[in-house]
Parts: sequence; structure tokens; C-alpha cells
Amino acid sequence: MNKYTCMLVLVVLLCGICFAGCQKSPVNHDAEAEPINKGEQLDGDVTLNVLTNRVDLIENGVFQKYADHFAELHPGVTVKFEGITNYASDIMLRLSTRNLGDVLLLPNNIKNEDLPDYFEPLSDSLFEHIHFADFKAHAGERFGIATGASTTGIVYNKEAFKRAGINEIPTTLEQFYAACEQLKKAGIVPIYLNYGAQWPLMTWGEDLVSYMTGNADYLNDMVNTDEPWTIDNAWGQAISIVKTLIDRGYVEKQLLSNQWETSKTELAGGRAGMYLMGNWVINQVITAGAKSEDIGFFPFPYDNSEKRYAPLSPDWFVGVSKFSGNKQLAEDWVEFFVTESGYVDDSGFLPVIENKQPSLPQFKQFLSFNSEFLERRVPNDQFLEIANTAQIAFWSGDYIQEWIAAPDLQVVFNQYNERWKKARTITES
Repeated sequence: MNKYTCMLVLVVLLCGICFAGCQKSPVNHDAEAEPINKGEQLDGDVTLNVLTNRVDLIENGVFQKYADHFAELHPGVTVKFEGITNYASDIMLRLSTRNLGDVLLLPNNIKNEDLPDYFEPLSDSLFEHIHFADFKAHAGERFGIATGASTTGIVYNKEAFKRAGINEIPTTLEQFYAACEQLKKAGIVPIYLNYGAQWPLMTWGEDLVSYMTGNADYLNDMVNTDEPWTIDNAWGQAISIVKTLIDRGYVEKQLLSNQWETSKTELAGGRAGMYLMGNWVINQVITAGAKSEDIGFFPFPYDNSEKRYAPLSPDWFVGVSKFSGNKQLAEDWVEFFVTESGYVDDSGFLPVIENKQPSLPQFKQFLSFNSEFLERRVPNDQFLEIANTAQIAFWSGDYIQEWIAAPDLQVVFNQYNERWKKARTITES
């Protein structure tokens, strides 16, 4: 077994505890049907409504391939998909309406103790040999299963680097800025923030601060202070990097427009150089026209030190709506989607099934830089309660957008610290 294979096995074994789409359409809940038991014959046709953030996979037919395969296993079943823009924030609004379809991705901003109000408990058998099994659990019941695992780093176009004369991968922040300057001089957009799309900004916010310090509990530890945001801590460091990239002209033009889909074709064609993104985006860039061998992946050099951390996280969790009229059939879809559909490999994720090897070739390059992986921690209920009370939508990117645009970062930090302090007082009383 060579070095890379050993490291791949190690990383997969480490996954024990542990961020895209567009059109909306209404979901019909007029008909309430009795839940279907596994193996039961269907009386007439049944439609399962699945909410997802992956509009790209709806539009390119990949999800339909899954639906067709599922229909072969469950004759009479039609799976319909609804893609939701800005899923992280929009799904929170849907909770109050109970318009949740049959299967959906669990919101990140909901406390685990509230999961039973919206989601059906999943069978224990689904979690045999599955990583992150207890991430979305409460009172001994599990309500969501991870759809994949990922790390975050710089996804880049090797041909763009060659044209810019970049011969070595940057391993410090200063080298990273220098590479951006070379790309800019070559007429290549150095790095896409996807500021206008909003949600990708979380990679520069709560994602980055959770691993750049080497403290996987960085977010949870925020409950112990009234002033979690300062210029000289991880939050200030992370946002300052983004503001530097903007100030030096290293990012896309027309920041305010949503260029998510455009950015993938730009990176695929070498007209853009880099993303800071999870490994899951690699296959999307390849689908957008890049050759697999032209796309690389390395850890983000967020400072000038020799020590480097990288996150190891579950992606979205999928579960069954408590208000579904076909709960058993919906659970059958969940099991099929995670273990049989091929979604993990199609999306460039690391597997959540224990002892299954990652298929992504770019991950080998990432491992060669010997970063130390930090497993993501479950956001504790106190953190989520304070955040919700303060009306700070973590993992949505919207507040990061506001901070980046602020003329004085400390001033806007002070405003958020005041909201956080008041929320702490309310939740502790």
C-alpha cells in the first residue's frame, strides 16, 4: 500500500464525528396518504417530492437518473425534485409553512432538540457503518443521515497557473497573494468569491475560522464571550483576507450579481484561476468543461506559518418530513440516495460509508501537503439558540456579505457583538 493510499484510508477512518441551485416550484400537500411499509405493494401511483439545493443535478439529468433507478426498484413511484435558491436561509422560512415535501436537507440553523417537530425519526438500520451517525440526533433518535463528507481548500486550474507562470503551489499567505498577482497580470481572474451568490461566502467565514485556529470547537466556544468578533482574532483575520483580495482586484468583477454557474465555466476554461471551496465542487467544474487532469486541489494557506489545518466535515444531512404522507417510501429514497444512487461519487464527495475509499483523484494531491485534519463539531444548542435570538444566520453567507462591504470592519463587528451580547443575556435568563 503506497503513501497516498495509506493516507486515504486514515482520513476515511477519521470521519467519525463529523458548502447550489435555482428555480422554485410549489409542492402539493393536498393529499394525505397512509405511510407505506417497506415491501408493501403500492395501490396506484405515488409521487415523492424531494427538496434539494442541487439544481445543477436536476438540470443536467443526473437526479432523473437516480429517480429512474429508484422507480425500477419501486414500481409506480415518481420522484420529483424542487431546487431551492439559497437553501440555507429559504428552508427556514419553509419550516413554518410545513411545505417541506417528503424528503429534504436538514437546516443547519435548527437545534437538534427541535428536529422532532419537523422530521421523522429514521430507522437505526440506516446508520450501520455510516459516519456522522449521531450528528442530527435527539433523545436517542436520529433524524438525518449525511449525504457525503468533504474538506475545504483551493480548487484551481493547472493550465491557468501555467499561463501565469506559477510553477509552485503557494504554501503561505504571501505566496498566495503573489500567485493572485501573477494571475491578474496574465488577464486571468485570480479567485472567484461568488459574493453575489452569497452562500459560498461561508467558506471564508464560519468554515475558515473553525479550522484555521486548530480549534474545532471555535464556534461553540463563542457562547462564552460577549465579543466574539474582533479584528485581531480568527474572524478578523478571515474577513481581512477577503477584503485584501477585493482591494487588490484579485476577484471577479460585478460582485453583486449571482455568478455561481458562470464561475464554474470560467474556472473550467482557465479564464479564472481558483476557488476556496469544498472538494465537492471539483466534479461540477469538470462537468462545466474542464479536463479532470487540469483541475487541482491544495490546502488554503491562510497565514504564513508552517503548520496547516484543514477541515473534515459532513455535507448536508437528508431526512424525511414529519408531514410526509409517504414516510416509509421517503425513508427508502433516503437510504437509496445515500448508499446506492452514486451521488457521493458523482458529486466528488468523500464517502460516508465506513471503509469505502474516496474516488476523487484530486484528493491525493491535497493529502500530499500533510495538513492536519480537524473533524467538524456539532454546533451545540446554546450556540444555535444565541445565534437565532440575535438573528444571525450562520452558514447562509448573508452577514459575511455585509462585513466584506463594510468600510470599517471593527464598526460592523461592534454592532454584531452588541446583538450577540443581548442574545446571550436573553438566553441565559
